[in-house]
Amino acid sequence: MEISTLAMYHCLAFVWYFFIAYSITNIRTEERPSEVFLYGGQWKYLTVLNLVLQAVFYGVSFLADVLRLIKKLRCAKCIISSRDLLFSVLAFPVSTFVSISFWTLYSYNRELVYPKSLDGVIPLWLNHAMHTAILPFAVLEILALPHRYPAKKKGLILLGFVSFLYISWVLWIYSVTGEWVYPLFALFSPAGLTAFFAVSLAIIISFYNFGEFLNCMIWGQSKFCF
Repeated sequence: MEISTLAMYHCLAFVWYFFIAYSITNIRTEERPSEVFLYGGQWKYLTVLNLVLQAVFYGVSFLADVLRLIKKLRCAKCIISSRDLLFSVLAFPVSTFVSISFWTLYSYNRELVYPKSLDGVIPLWLNHAMHTAILPFAVLEILALPHRYPAKKKGLILLGFVSFLYISWVLWIYSVTGEWVYPLFALFSPAGLTAFFAVSLAIIISFYNFGEFLNCMIWGQSKFCF
């Protein structure tokens, strides 16, 4: 794909995610159901954090494209490294995890992850923008250009660290409020919840590996595969 086309795509994707993140984080207080958006606000939900992550990623990608267009190659090299690290370690595995896990649990029992009371607050199109469109966006990014993945150990350590931070945030919210971020967690014993988090971590690691596999299979260049 031409750099100018990539720049336009990344710019539009950045504007889209910025708009979605802005829309969900600016729901008026009086419209919010009493059982959600309390301590931690929207920032306790992985879906919302992922929207911000995607906006940051596409913003960095657009900046890298612009620097390449104006021939600032030394600066572009540094930004491209940041772009690839963001995509490989976070943007692809997190968006894939959010989309697949959300719709799997939603199909089983939506009250565990997305109470029906939210239907009157969050329109259907916004729900799909947050939980559906993120997956094809992630796949399209792999199709659009190759990304250099870090060494496997480094990538998994970074992904594990970020996962640990979010789990710690969830547990902190429970310790303060006595309420779980997602009603699903209330179904588990402490041991069961530990196992659930471990399985979730294993799943998101598998999405990391799948993204790396796709990147190598599509672009077929050894310098993009480790």
